[in-house]
Amino acid sequence: MPVKSFEPLNPNTDITTTRTFLHEVIPVTGSIVSGTYGGFTSENNIKNYTHGQFQSVYDYPYLSSSANHIFDITMGYDESSALSSSASTQNSKKINMYNQFSQLLLGYTGSDNTVRVFESDLVLDLTGSMKEVYFVNFSRLLTKDQIKKGSVEIKLGRGVMRGTDGNAGCAFVDTGSNSKVITLTDASASVDDTGTFNTLGGDYGVLYDAGGAGATDTGIGKGIIFYQAGVMVLTASIFSSSNGNLDDYWKYEGNSWSVTQSMMTGAISASCDALRQRIQSISFNNTTEINSTIYFCRVPHNKFNYSTNPTYITGSKLRVKNTSGDPSVSYITTVGLYSSNNELLAVAKLSEPLKKTPSNELTLRVRLDY
Repeated sequence: MPVKSFEPLNPNTDITTTRTFLHEVIPVTGSIVSGTYGGFTSENNIKNYTHGQFQSVYDYPYLSSSANHIFDITMGYDESSALSSSASTQNSKKINMYNQFSQLLLGYTGSDNTVRVFESDLVLDLTGSMKEVYFVNFSRLLTKDQIKKGSVEIKLGRGVMRGTDGNAGCAFVDTGSNSKVITLTDASASVDDTGTFNTLGGDYGVLYDAGGAGATDTGIGKGIIFYQAGVMVLTASIFSSSNGNLDDYWKYEGNSWSVTQSMMTGAISASCDALRQRIQSISFNNTTEINSTIYFCRVPHNKFNYSTNPTYITGSKLRVKNTSGDPSVSYITTVGLYSSNNELLAVAKLSEPLKKTPSNELTLRVRLDY
């Protein structure tokens, strides 16, 4: 019905705000990441680019309109790393990739204004520095507003990796006592921010070795998850043996490459393939943040008992009154929110008309989500 009069809202008593978090479980299986849509390493759901700086993973062949972007993989190392050499393939790109993520997520040191080095605990004393790392950048389609703290888990195969042909490889194969699965979690990062910290790139949590058959250092940080940025950083030392050498290897294009050789001799895409082959599963809960403004629209007993709708009157008489002595009656179907200049900003519809008479008062709760 057309508006007859306005009822002002008191910002102190009639307006309030709330925030709600919705979570969705996101499971990513290793079968999708490697080997489902073609032979490893040329699956149809894996997109490599001419610039060769990262690799994109889709849940379906990427040329299909049904494909959804899942995440990007890349790698890099700090210029002070032992792997940094003019003889290394794409050496400058690998250093630049490391510096780019470090600059965006960590910022610069206060002493000499250089980008910070990733560390297993991200303290400034360089404890547990991670100079050779893999980056997994999840798409916003999966993470939504952020990743829920304490919900991240990734399982990676360790040891010798090969395919059924012993050559190009497409799946994790147990070939000995060194072939195990390591599980990394951020279980210490609970929803009350225990075990999480803040950096330039937002809140982060440390990914710890959860122990088990594939454990290398139970309880030791092996990576970092940045919740708002949706970026996972994994240290290459995950694949090191007990003597500290990065000697886990995999069959690639007929060659047996260790992790070290893959990061030095191979292109960035080769290291991405090496990591993809080892991913058994990734899971986390995403978070959708819904902010709401709630308006309590008061309907006093002496207002809104009439309507200016032309159909409200017939023959100079109110349709809702049988005799002239009956109280006036109206039915509320719509609530309009107006600016101070009487400009209509929002409209809320009731599920059913509410009867309004001079003998009752109503309070209508209107919520705007954004």
